[in-house]
Amino acid sequence: MKKIKNEAEFKLLCDWCTEKEPRLASVISEYDYPPFWHRDPNFATLVLTILEQQVSLASAKAAYLKLLDRIVDITPQNLLKLSDQELWECYFSRQKIQYTRILATEIVEGRLDLQQINQLDEQQIREKLIHLKGIGNWTVDMYVLMSLHFSDIFPPGDLATIKAVYELNLVPAEASKEQIVEYMKRFSPYRSVATYILWHAYIEKRKLTLE
Repeated sequence: MKKIKNEAEFKLLCDWCTEKEPRLASVISEYDYPPFWHRDPNFATLVLTILEQQVSLASAKAAYLKLLDRIVDITPQNLLKLSDQELWECYFSRQKIQYTRILATEIVEGRLDLQQINQLDEQQIREKLIHLKGIGNWTVDMYVLMSLHFSDIFPPGDLATIKAVYELNLVPAEASKEQIVEYMKRFSPYRSVATYILWHAYIEKRKLTLE
């Protein structure tokens, strides 16, 4: 799978997506091009993404910032120094304490090398991460899309993306998630870019921030 090289290429691909689906052009005309969002492909980003599972962006960011304030550098070693109580005080749920500890332990004990994994193709990365408790397809989708910029990722488990599809009337109101997945195939091999446009529409409509 290809990767998006830079912001200039990303904007050209946004235009390509609007040619495939003119209704996406309204997003760019109203809100300009979406940012070429990027997160560093590292442990801290995976922790943030785990925190974002099934909660609002604001509450996940609050927990992440609380952790950052406590340990300054979000590394596996530093996270493992904290007790469960200390993580709880950083607004981590019991499950997310467990998930981030498992991830940190895998790295510290040498079973997971993120620098090495980042060099693999998308499917290989998915296979390496998905077996870890607490990391499912949505978490991997966010990582390979926002951190590694693979070009053809559509996250069907992302509620914001699905809502944006409905809000832009890209599919009938009664369309199923499976039908949305089928609809998004028209943007292949650049479904990631269409996803960024959908996020942009969702975020700007609600005046949110995505970092």
